Amino acid sequence: MKISYSWLKNYIKTDIKPEEVAQLLTDTGLEVEGFEKIQTVKGGLEGLVIGEVLTKTKHPDADRLNVTTVNVGGQDPLQIVCGAANVAVGQKVVVATVGTILYNGEESFQIKKSKIRGEVSEGMICAEDEIGLGNSHDGIMVLNADAKIGSLAKEYFKIEDDFVFEIGLTPNRTDATSHIGVARDLAAALNLKNPTTIVRQSVDAFKVDNTNLTIAVDVLDAERCPRYTGITLSGIEVKDSPDWLKNKLLAIGLKPINNIVDVTNFVLHETGQPLHAFDADKIAGKKVIVKTVADQTVFTTLDDKERKLSANDLMICNNNEPMCIAGVFGGAKSGVNNSTKNIFLESAYFNPVSVRKTAKFHGLNTDASFRYERGADPNITVYALKRAILLMQEVAGGKVSSEIIDVYPKPIQDFNVELAYSTCDKLIGEKLDRAIIKKILLSLEIKIVNETAEGLMLQIPPFKADVQRDVDVVEEVLRVFGYNNIKLPDLMSSALVYRPSVDKDKIINTLSDLLVSQGFNEILSNSLTKSSYYQEKDSLVKLLNPLSSELDVMRQTLLFNGLETIVYNQNRKSPNIKFFEIGKTYTKQSDKFVENSFVGIFISGNYAQENWNVNKAATNFFHLKGYVQTILEKFGLAEANFLFNQESDSLFNYALNYQLNDKELVKLGKVSTKIQKQFDITNEVFYAQINLDNFIKLASKTKIQYKEISKYPSVRRDLALLIDKQINYHQLEQLAYKQEKRLLKQVNLFDVYEGKNLEEGKKSYAVSFVFQDDEKTLTDVQIDKTMERLIQVFNTELGAKLR
Repeated sequence: MKISYSWLKNYIKTDIKPEEVAQLLTDTGLEVEGFEKIQTVKGGLEGLVIGEVLTKTKHPDADRLNVTTVNVGGQDPLQIVCGAANVAVGQKVVVATVGTILYNGEESFQIKKSKIRGEVSEGMICAEDEIGLGNSHDGIMVLNADAKIGSLAKEYFKIEDDFVFEIGLTPNRTDATSHIGVARDLAAALNLKNPTTIVRQSVDAFKVDNTNLTIAVDVLDAERCPRYTGITLSGIEVKDSPDWLKNKLLAIGLKPINNIVDVTNFVLHETGQPLHAFDADKIAGKKVIVKTVADQTVFTTLDDKERKLSANDLMICNNNEPMCIAGVFGGAKSGVNNSTKNIFLESAYFNPVSVRKTAKFHGLNTDASFRYERGADPNITVYALKRAILLMQEVAGGKVSSEIIDVYPKPIQDFNVELAYSTCDKLIGEKLDRAIIKKILLSLEIKIVNETAEGLMLQIPPFKADVQRDVDVVEEVLRVFGYNNIKLPDLMSSALVYRPSVDKDKIINTLSDLLVSQGFNEILSNSLTKSSYYQEKDSLVKLLNPLSSELDVMRQTLLFNGLETIVYNQNRKSPNIKFFEIGKTYTKQSDKFVENSFVGIFISGNYAQENWNVNKAATNFFHLKGYVQTILEKFGLAEANFLFNQESDSLFNYALNYQLNDKELVKLGKVSTKIQKQFDITNEVFYAQINLDNFIKLASKTKIQYKEISKYPSVRRDLALLIDKQINYHQLEQLAYKQEKRLLKQVNLFDVYEGKNLEEGKKSYAVSFVFQDDEKTLTDVQIDKTMERLIQVFNTELGAKLR
């Protein structure tokens, strides 16, 4: 949000420098992200002077050119060749003298003494678009007759340099969406040292001239429109705004349109109250009706775009048709133009939720919707209306031709908050002087209705919609007093925090550290995603008011967010991926919602970078399986059973499931080719998802025990086994450990053979077994007996035979 320094000083009398203002505002919670010195008109009208046309003759060699002499206050008049049809003797005009630099957007050019078709020209008589004071190029600017010859144009047009602050406004600071709102905070901070108050422009001069043009108002939806205020102004002249008004708007980056629209924008940025002006002669039936309309109604907005309305859109209508999307955007038919003579001016308070839904639905973000959807001040509508009417009469003339119509069936009252001084002291960490607390609250327009030795009873105005609890009041006091002014104690106190037996944070941090040590990077993605990713729609958790169609549901898996990140990196020439994410997923089950925590692990691209002694190799399923096994072993869960599924499902071409005590721990596999094509990912992607809830429960029960390394030698024996193809190595491994728990230390598959010389449906495993006793040296007799038992159980349970 842009705030003008010179504009700000209209409401607060101070000579404080812009740099100090920026620092004070930041200290009070209005972060000034930057400020710059600006010229309201580019070039500042330097080199431009006021002149009087003395003579005008036709150019001897050009029908459309005139040769003029212009008095600019020098010893001799200047001869200037001019092509404007409206130039005439006796006019007061703006002259760019030789050496003046004029701007056309980002381009510039210098006025030079030259010959035009043989006639000397010593300057240029300017049109308004040539010097940045308007858009018209119909002819030269003709000034008032009392303009002083030879005076500087920047003095005539009151052009001043300004400073503009760019404020990063947080959503809770709806009270500071205007110059008066910012001035209120600044005055509160300055008031701590020197008496400082806000000066608001008086509207006492407002009066009703007649009631010849009364527009009735009928609010049919008071929930969406709690307050609607309006009035008519007749006999106006729509034209360009005066320079002071244009300069105010230009300073904050707004483009002047006409005097009526410019006043509504001025009052909006002055008070924070949006206004809208309708051409009163286009209000059919002389009645304004505030209501919703039928779904899919076509409505043309001010930007000449046709929009299909929702049944939830609140509209400002006349007897025949909609005229404006309430609080968001005006309509093309009822807008003010140069032929408008009578207007109906609206100043309303619309329900923030309703405006937010409508603005998001139509993809519109206007100055009005920005303020309404955050909560405007419902009790400023009449003041803003009077302020605007007085300004319009100043710049456009006209008579007030109706009483103020104010439909406000349920006035929004101030809300009461009780503040205990002890709460203030505890939260701030320092006992502030009670007089300072009261001074700050009164400066912020918070009323003190009762005071005791223990605290204050306060009335909070509705424009401070975010201040509703005592802690919110303390925050208001602290930010104005200044966080930097709170002294740090010499001694810091702390409290012992009880941790439950299951330390979830410790497990998660250990897991994260382990993955990072393996070369992974952590990512953090949005829990909102798009429904088009999912085939099964019934179980999706849908948002009632999505930000966009791209973010309309809560995610059911971390996979799709990760794939988006892979695409992002792939498109930026970073195809080798190793990252993980810890996050939640959301599912709808019948009449309830289920929230689960997962760890998603992704690998793609090359496993190792190409090097002189390392061959480039693509990542594969077994690389990911190795990372998963490392995690399970780290947390004492290596005995988890797994089930390999070669059939593809909605996410995987093939997958492996690890389970322990009938709880699913990990699912990993190759991401479905169909999904990869959907995301346009070229390299294969392998993904593992760890059920974090189950993982923490099981890992927390694991007890790490330390024991001495055996002093006795180990013995290795190998077997070549012929088994059925459907049997996997994990079954054989688990059976071996189950049969020999004490001596068997390691089982390793070092060769697999399928092919010639084997029976149909068979494969050969070459497996090594390592035995070791912690108390003595093993004998051949013990090892032979153990191997015989293993061979027998392999045969009985798995049908395995020795080759």
